[in-house]
Formats: sequence, C-alpha cells, structure tokens
Amino acid sequence: MRTATLARVPAAALVPVVYLVAVTPALVRSDLRDHRLPNRIVVPGVVVGLVAAALQPSVLPVLAALGYAGLLLVLAFAGGVGMGDVKLAALIGLACPAAGVGLGAPIAAFLLGGAAASVALMRHGRRARIAFGPAMLAGYWVALLVWLALVPGALSELLSGVLGSGTSGISP
Repeated sequence: MRTATLARVPAAALVPVVYLVAVTPALVRSDLRDHRLPNRIVVPGVVVGLVAAALQPSVLPVLAALGYAGLLLVLAFAGGVGMGDVKLAALIGLACPAAGVGLGAPIAAFLLGGAAASVALMRHGRRARIAFGPAMLAGYWVALLVWLALVPGALSELLSGVLGSGTSGISP
C-alpha cells in the first residue's frame, strides 16, 4: 500500500543503515570504555555511506551528514566533543533514509546526551566526562524507529525495497 506521503528512494539508501546495525555494539563498547570511536570502524562506514549516496538521486543523506557533522565540528573546536563524534555524525547522517530521521537523530542525541551529562555532573562534579557516541547512536535508532512507526507503510515499503525491486517508497 502506497500513500501520498511516501516517495521513491533506492534501496542503496539502506546500506549505511545495515552497516550501523553491524557496528553499533562495537562503537558503544569502545566509546564507553576508552572514550574513542575507532577510525577503523567509523571511516569505512562513511565511505559506504558516500558510495550509497552516490547511487541514489536524493541529496538528503549528504545534507544530513554535512549538517550533523558540521554542527559537531563547531562543538569540537570549542572543546565539547571529539573528532570521532564528528565522523560518527557524518556516518549517521549518511544513514538517514528520510528527513525526519535526519532531523530527529541529532535532537534525540542531544536530549539523551544531556540527560547522561546531567547525571555525570551530579555524581562527579565539573570533572565529569561522558561518551557522546552512545547517545548519538541511540538518538539515531530512536529517530529511525519513530519514523518507521509514524509513516504509514514505511516499514513494508522499506522491506520491499530491500527484498524487491531495488526501490522503496520511503520519505519523511
């Protein structure tokens, strides 16, 4: 079933999503343990995302990556986040199949990260540090799941794009 709110997006848009499924546990573990998001995991995902973006007509993933990574780059220069977070933001942006996910992921990440930072500040004072990567990843997955739940037919169209003709009807 297609509705007027669904647009045509190639299945290539799902490749970075699948990559994030595979690497999310390792990235969360690494950032919580070492406060590092390893280049050997994040950079190949950015490359995968760029290739996938080149194979689809929509510029949305590139815009989401530039916006999210650009915002975090400003924060990195101010000393608020690390460059691993900036690269992860690019990967997350490239994995956004819809505008709602591209906008929702950073909003959810900052809300979750802010909650984690508040707890850390209460427990450890001003010397507290948090790993922001887990909040970024959780924010992405929350935004993606909310989008899938709110857009009628998005999940079935998404799956038909993967299993069927190579395109799926997905949109904000």
